[in-house]
Amino acid sequence: MGNMRIHGIGIDIVDTARIQDSIERFGDRFLDRIFTAPEKAYCSAMSNAERNYAARFAAKEAIAKALGTGIGADLAWTDMEILRNEKGKPSAQLTGAGKAFMERNGIVEIQISLSHADNHAAANAIAIAYD
Repeated sequence: MGNMRIHGIGIDIVDTARIQDSIERFGDRFLDRIFTAPEKAYCSAMSNAERNYAARFAAKEAIAKALGTGIGADLAWTDMEILRNEKGKPSAQLTGAGKAFMERNGIVEIQISLSHADNHAAANAIAIAYD
């Protein structure tokens, strides 16, 4: 497989009220543009949905930074899906243009960490590649 290397790291913090405002103002138009159906189902079922949406928003921003692509031609919002395993550990799964970018650049894994409180959500991401 070659030598492992860090392709990039990313971090982001989001004001939870900003996400709540976007949900209230734009509703499904905002949610459908940013989140996948499983993400929406998970977040909407939580008592503080805006916190969970904010954490996933932050994770997607952190992933875009770790990849070095930003959100655009090489990575769409819904190319990234933030999942949880049975113990609650978050993970990122990329599809579409995001997955193609990973493959072109030898990136085999993206590790993420999420955190949220009443007013803010934060996430970091590390993109791991092999030469």
